[in-house]
Amino acid sequence: MHEMLEVARTLRLDLLVKLLLAVLLGGIIGFEREVAGKPAGLRTNILICVGAALLMDVSIRIGTVDGGPRIGDPARIAAQIVSGVGFLGAGTIMQSQGMVTGLTSAATIWVVAAIGMTVGAGFYVEGISAGLLVTFVLAGLGGLEHWVRRARRVASATIRTRVATPREDVATVLRAHGIAIQNERMFDHPEDRTFEVKLVGPARQFEIAAAALMARDFIYGVHIDD
Repeated sequence: MHEMLEVARTLRLDLLVKLLLAVLLGGIIGFEREVAGKPAGLRTNILICVGAALLMDVSIRIGTVDGGPRIGDPARIAAQIVSGVGFLGAGTIMQSQGMVTGLTSAATIWVVAAIGMTVGAGFYVEGISAGLLVTFVLAGLGGLEHWVRRARRVASATIRTRVATPREDVATVLRAHGIAIQNERMFDHPEDRTFEVKLVGPARQFEIAAAALMARDFIYGVHIDD
């Protein structure tokens, strides 16, 4: 029995278990991302999880020589994992025409690295639990997110008003119907003032809000893009 323990210690079977578990958990999450067609897919998430687990194991062991007293800070390497993952996550975030995409992919990269660190530190139950929860959030809540997006509409609109009409007069009417102005551009002409705006709010309220605007004497026209 003693010889078997020595062999296991020599072969670092505990590290093998950590790496295999990291492959499994990273693979489960990465498979969901791959099916969803996201930029950080199966291989990316596996590599992040395995790399984080390996570095975490090294950071714990590196300060100890032959089982003697600890001579280094095990948190230093682990802290750099967080910094490195931050650069990876930032590369998946894109901004175009006022829309930001890739936030979920960036968050997934971050949490997969955290799971790898947890497994690398030997907290297997915690790592498995986190992996299952993350998979549920990514796969199970997609339908709910889709329903919320359908109920919430984002649209561009052009609103023509009387000359020198304050922005707040337009915003007040929209707010009364739960619609907010996210960004805007204003153009003054000799005959009117034009607002080009991006509106966000309940889909069913857009037509009602447009009618409410047209009922105001300072509104000349409202056009909401489909």
